[in-house]
Amino acid sequence: MAKILIVGAGFYRHIYELQLQGAKAALEAGGHKYDVLEVPGALEIPAAISMAADTAAYDGFVALGCVIRGETFHFEVVATESARGLMALTLDGLPIGNGILTVENEAQALTRADPAQKNKAGEAVGAALALLTLKRQFEQG
Repeated sequence: MAKILIVGAGFYRHIYELQLQGAKAALEAGGHKYDVLEVPGALEIPAAISMAADTAAYDGFVALGCVIRGETFHFEVVATESARGLMALTLDGLPIGNGILTVENEAQALTRADPAQKNKAGEAVGAALALLTLKRQFEQG
């Protein structure tokens, strides 16, 4: 069993709530414990995970959020930098499942967030748990 911190961006509230349902269901199905921390947007997720990792209270992390393409370059900045930040933390040895959706429109986001459809948050939980298993295997030698 693991204790996971779900860090989610509440910017698109209705999409985030669907993601949260999928992530919680996946964790509960595996008998894992979890806490939820909400941050304003996707850019804040890596920093929040980094801060929480310093406490050693969690075995792994799941990042949830959504970035929808708009009319400006901001989409690319948020999508790229949030992913880069998470990857840097993962390369430092933190088990993180990246469930931040990067989509063209709201319809794509809803399909990917809905636990009854693509359930990308549930997949992010699976990724975090797989990395945690791998980390524990390496730690045991």
